[in-house]
Amino acid sequence: MATRRKSSSTAGKPEEIRFEDRKASPDDPPLAPPKLGLILSASALFFAPFFYLLFYHYQIEPELRRSIAINAAMSFGGFVVAVRMIPVAARYVLRRNLFGYDINKKGTPQGAIKVPESLGIVIGIVYLVIAILFQHFNFTSDSNWLVEYNAALASICFMILLGFVDDVLDVPWRIKLVLPSFAALPLLMAYAGHTTIIIPKPLVQYVGVAVLDLGWIYKLYMGMLAVFCTNSINIHAGLNGLEVGQTVVISAAILIHNIMQIGASADPEYKQAHAFSIYLVMPLLTTSLALLSYNWYPSSVFVGDTYTYFAGMAMAVVGILGHFSETLLLFFLPQVLNFLYSCPQLFKIIPCPRHRLPRFDPQTGLLTGTKDGTLVNLFLRLFGRCSEKSLCIRLLIFQALSCLLCFGLRHFLAGWYK
Repeated sequence: MATRRKSSSTAGKPEEIRFEDRKASPDDPPLAPPKLGLILSASALFFAPFFYLLFYHYQIEPELRRSIAINAAMSFGGFVVAVRMIPVAARYVLRRNLFGYDINKKGTPQGAIKVPESLGIVIGIVYLVIAILFQHFNFTSDSNWLVEYNAALASICFMILLGFVDDVLDVPWRIKLVLPSFAALPLLMAYAGHTTIIIPKPLVQYVGVAVLDLGWIYKLYMGMLAVFCTNSINIHAGLNGLEVGQTVVISAAILIHNIMQIGASADPEYKQAHAFSIYLVMPLLTTSLALLSYNWYPSSVFVGDTYTYFAGMAMAVVGILGHFSETLLLFFLPQVLNFLYSCPQLFKIIPCPRHRLPRFDPQTGLLTGTKDGTLVNLFLRLFGRCSEKSLCIRLLIFQALSCLLCFGLRHFLAGWYK
């Protein structure tokens, strides 16, 4: 989380750009190197089970394996490009005075450092390039999935644009809440999948049917899911690495869930839907890992609303087109709890400050929870004061446990619930 300083220019007169302005200021410290050791450990933890399931555990068609392998190779290329592009982009945003100060380090030397803001724009652009180029290797011009694939990319691209606009213009909260509904329009208009839901077996006797067609209500639900996923990532924030970290954990869970569904199913269309989800979520995971290498504590860059909006929309899209929105909401359990806990402040029932962050003690380096309705503050009140890094790790462990709970529920309720 950061306080932002805008460019200073005379009202009504565009700022004059001189050659000297285009050079990085000598007062700006160089960007810290990426924490690649941390990323290597995290990547092994996430990708080892995925590739084990893909190549050894399940008997998956060679053609599908080939497509997933190509997507994985391109996604790794995206990771490398993003790691190299972030320092370059950081210099450009600093030249335009798009930077912030780390509020959770106020009163320390680190709290006085200008931190480049809105570096999520780099991740969004690299992601889109990978996703667009991948079409050449996987889809034909008459593919049934091509329209929805491009509609998904259009929604994600729209959300990146709106997120960057928010970073630059500092859009009010009431407008932030509705921005994702506009970005979701390309996907909703192009969606040609089913609009039915399977009624849980214990409720069939009360509803009267096992499969219920919701029609336009289903599309309304899809739009609301996109709004929730996008904003929930944005409000569960405020610590170095938390926004990107939760995206990485959820993306890894989505990746493993998809390969498990492909391996356990014999329905070609069902398999293709989950493969479609893999094609979109794998580059999100790898490019997010690149951003995490710079955003992990102590952050040398801030991700901005550009990234949180982009990541939320990308995960909503894969959940919608992969037809596992219920599972996606279980992966988002911490975000659901944080949203419900935040509702009194978000809807102005009780006062809501601009930044709902913990209190930082520069003498001890510890954070203390406030009465603001966020999971960040709740964890501090429940488990006591701790450092920013320790708090972020605790929250990410909670995120991972929520994903494991989802896998457990699906295993134990299989055959009884649906």
